[in-house]
Amino acid sequence: MRQPVTTIDIRRDLVGLLPRLRRFAMTLAGDAAGADELVQAACQRAIARSNQWQGEGRLDSWVYTLLRQQWSEDHRKRKPHGVQRTNVTDIRNATRDRASVVDSDAIHRMIAEMPEGIASAFLLVAIEGHAYQQAGDIMGVAPALIASQMAQARLHFASLADDAHNRY
Repeated sequence: MRQPVTTIDIRRDLVGLLPRLRRFAMTLAGDAAGADELVQAACQRAIARSNQWQGEGRLDSWVYTLLRQQWSEDHRKRKPHGVQRTNVTDIRNATRDRASVVDSDAIHRMIAEMPEGIASAFLLVAIEGHAYQQAGDIMGVAPALIASQMAQARLHFASLADDAHNRY
């Protein structure tokens, strides 16, 4: 039987999760400032509720769920804001040279411009490696919806590739 994780352990582990939490928050908030605010609020929530974390399962899944809940609460309080569209040049620049540093802002924009709800599912499954069931639990939806969103994400990226191919 595992020992309960203490608040100090949660804080230490949250620091290691910050880049991943920020990526996930970008899929929800759509911009860096909003994502940073969301991550901060979710981390505060995780620390305040650390007594609820029993050390079972994945800490990142639990914190992603808290982050999504925070976003849902915040989203209801204010009007949604638009996401700036990414052009084909941004996509090409982000993926042109695999040996060079990738323009993470362009990749974040490509993911953020996906139809609503799809970006989060894509990030959780394709990038973070969660199973459909885990991603569904985090997002508060059925795994079948995650599977559908993943299919839509693949179609989205295929259309971006087709658009880039046809333009150049």
